[in-house]
Amino acid sequence: MKILYYNWVDYLDFEKRGGGVTVYQRNVIEALDKEPNVDAWFISSGISYDVVTQKPRWERLKYNASAHKGRRFEIVNSGVLAPAHHSFGSVEQLSHPATEETFFDFIDKNGPFDVVHFNNLEGLPVDVLRLKERWPETKVIVSLHNYYPICPQVNLWYDERENCTNFENGSKCASCLQHRPDTRIVKLANGVAYNFKRKGIKPGTKLFDKGFRPAMRLAGRSTNEMIKLKHKIKGNPAKPEDGNTQPAHHAFVDRRAHFVDTINRYADRVLCVSERVGVVAAYFGIKPALIDTSYIGTKQSQKYAETKPNKTILREDGTITLGYMGYMRRDKGFFFLLDALEALDAKTAKKIRLVICARRGDHATMERVAALKEKFLDLSYADGYTHEQLDKILKNVDVGVVPVLWEDNLPQVAIEMHARHIPLLTSDLGGAKELSSCADMVFRAGDTAGLHGKLRDLLAGTITQEAYWKDAMAPLSMKQHIDELMAFYA
Repeated sequence: MKILYYNWVDYLDFEKRGGGVTVYQRNVIEALDKEPNVDAWFISSGISYDVVTQKPRWERLKYNASAHKGRRFEIVNSGVLAPAHHSFGSVEQLSHPATEETFFDFIDKNGPFDVVHFNNLEGLPVDVLRLKERWPETKVIVSLHNYYPICPQVNLWYDERENCTNFENGSKCASCLQHRPDTRIVKLANGVAYNFKRKGIKPGTKLFDKGFRPAMRLAGRSTNEMIKLKHKIKGNPAKPEDGNTQPAHHAFVDRRAHFVDTINRYADRVLCVSERVGVVAAYFGIKPALIDTSYIGTKQSQKYAETKPNKTILREDGTITLGYMGYMRRDKGFFFLLDALEALDAKTAKKIRLVICARRGDHATMERVAALKEKFLDLSYADGYTHEQLDKILKNVDVGVVPVLWEDNLPQVAIEMHARHIPLLTSDLGGAKELSSCADMVFRAGDTAGLHGKLRDLLAGTITQEAYWKDAMAPLSMKQHIDELMAFYA
């Protein structure tokens, strides 16, 4: 079986972009390399640009070229910038004939492929799914790791403040993105980075860190000076420009309709990484008959076999240790959690130890985090983590908290804690609650009183390990996940 995978960024990316999907894609390719009679290829698009020409083309990746038998490729000069916010709502996200033909030419020259599996559509026009017209025997699979097909912001999170269930005929989309990057500067930066990578100059090297970023600041200033000069020559007063035109609200209506219609017409399967993602996808128009739940495989699954739950959630001294892992972001619920912890009554707080593992925020945020040490029984803080550090960080955590405020597809941190038999206290949004299906450990997203109530229930001992793990699912190993994928591909 010959399979082509797509994601907007290479799974061996020097800059480690793409988050959990990049890690997942790497794990899938590595697992398939061990499978007999499977030939897995990969292509990315949307981040490599040539400062000399603008015509799209495909080429073999020049860095780490020997990795995975040279089956890693990319499209250079895609008409669609990635990630999504770099081309927010652009018409090229729907159709860009030159990029589509480049993608089709790659398939024509290197195929035919039995399966083309899109782990994302960012960086390509959705009309590449029309490959089905040229190669009707090829199975087209679309995985939903985010909500990009129905949300140009990708996470159905409006204006950096609330879960978005109704885009109000596109008017909310038109006012959603708080900052739109200058597409010219993004392409220029990507062009410089592309040429650096080809020469083996990568992040962490002195030339990249000391040369690339200062060069981009200079490029930004130079671009602004060119704008001022252009207006001066034309006799017009200089005015701010960012290389973008804000789409009208009806363009977002057209975008959503076009994405949904194209997926419904050409995809053989839409794989959703949790049941909740499938519910959301169907709500916004993806045909239910196309939808299957496909929980991702993870190398963390081995921890599930190696560990077992503590006898009780509540410790003998009547305390618990609550752990948060992830980002200091509003959509992840970090600031809601911070507000809720600050508002918790002192008597309850003194029975809770906190473990917070997240990259440092601004000074004001870190002061708030530090102040929790005085109120709670104890506070342990880690400035981010690597997978090698997880066991040490989570060693004493009794309960993990996943307080997301958006329909988070299935947070990787939830899987990492669940795999170590740490029960999860989750909001009712997204897929994290499905790992256990224990209703007693779910609170309404953004509900401070609801979270406080669950904490008091835990301290009262009314939520037990038996109840939590009764219907819990074991995380899928990569082998189990690959077997499941093969069933979808067959």
